Amino acid sequence: MDTSTSLRVLMFPWLAHGHISPYLTVSKKLADRGFDILLCSTPVNLNLIKKRISKKHSVSIQLVELCLPELPDLPPEYHTTNGLPPHLNSTLKKAVKMSKPGFSKILRDLKPDLVIHDVLQVWAKQIANSYNIPAITLVTFGGAVLSYFMHPMRKPGIEFPFPAIYLTKIEQKRMREMMEQVGKDKDPDDGDPFAEDPTQVILLMTTSLSIESKYIDYLNELTQAKYVPIGPPIQEPMNEDDGDIELINWLGKKEEHSTVFVSFGSEYFLTKEDMEEIAYGLEHSNVNFIWVVRFPKGEEVNLEETLPTGFLERIENRGRVVNGWAPQPRILSHPSTGGFVSHCGWNSVMESIDFGVPIIAMPMHIDQPINARWMVDIEVAVEIVRDDEGKVHREKVTQVITSVICEKTGGNLRKKVKEISEKLKSIREEEMDVAVEVLLQQCKNGKFINSVS
Repeated sequence: MDTSTSLRVLMFPWLAHGHISPYLTVSKKLADRGFDILLCSTPVNLNLIKKRISKKHSVSIQLVELCLPELPDLPPEYHTTNGLPPHLNSTLKKAVKMSKPGFSKILRDLKPDLVIHDVLQVWAKQIANSYNIPAITLVTFGGAVLSYFMHPMRKPGIEFPFPAIYLTKIEQKRMREMMEQVGKDKDPDDGDPFAEDPTQVILLMTTSLSIESKYIDYLNELTQAKYVPIGPPIQEPMNEDDGDIELINWLGKKEEHSTVFVSFGSEYFLTKEDMEEIAYGLEHSNVNFIWVVRFPKGEEVNLEETLPTGFLERIENRGRVVNGWAPQPRILSHPSTGGFVSHCGWNSVMESIDFGVPIIAMPMHIDQPINARWMVDIEVAVEIVRDDEGKVHREKVTQVITSVICEKTGGNLRKKVKEISEKLKSIREEEMDVAVEVLLQQCKNGKFINSVS
């Protein structure tokens, strides 16, 4: 479908890789359908985005810099959540809110026909509307998560109707603590997402009716809003640089489905205790692996000192430990990869399904436990279950990895994930085309579209 609209859409994601990546994927899909895209973020994020825009989209996708005010302890390289020390999260949020005049100037100067903004930036809709520009939210997580968290607000005291989706006691405790902090940090000027008629609310969602229809139906019941699935946010495997080529060549020497990829996203940093348990769990499994480890920016880290003594020497022939970043789509799409030990961020689980790789779930926080339970429910994952205090144990790591790579469990998971992957791919373009029609109608009507958080 090529709309040949020449409509200009400004995309405004939150400053996290897990939000920017799906916004870029959607930008490419819209550009392929005739839209001109303005992708707005901070310079440090745009420098990374540039590498993922091919010649095909170099004209139709333009990058727009949003410059945040300089604050103590927050230099420009910290204007992203990628590698941001956790204690600076609130400072970054403050800086983003202080950038509202800059964002307003961008809209005034560029005059887009539509703004697509993040659920964490409801205020962008208010500024867009002040210039008579319609705005709509793109949600970067799934229907199971959104319905789970919307349920107690709409039906307090009533049990969530999907028992496979739950939080453990320790997860509930951490969630309460996080929500209390969010409440303290909330600015009245951020806007009320339910200030307008909920029947006029439209949200784009990076999911599919083919896998989440019951949760999207329940969301409709809870909020009376319209939820428009646009398909999962799948990155295209990119050409590797020299360092990646060596890693992919190493992976290519391993047998089919014999290797696990281990990665916990760009924003979560393992405790030393968790790192040790995972290391021993991998070692004792006798399975090939690629393990991506990350540390906050500004920390000088010696990998050998962080990992158990002698670990790198003992796993030399069957494991690779990568500090910082690895080409995830390229690794997941490789035939030697047989499992993905994942924190279960939304983008990661969707990529794993798309590439037909079973998930070994090790969720950390926020939406990840819900994603993990949902993956287990649809039979594409096995979870490494933590103890009552939320701690992971090496024996569990070894047991689950071995079951997925070396036992019948893995074959059953692969069969199911392949089936779901094919279902998603069969409807992907159709769902995006439907979403495009919704966007065109909103631009035509010039309606102010609310958002939900």
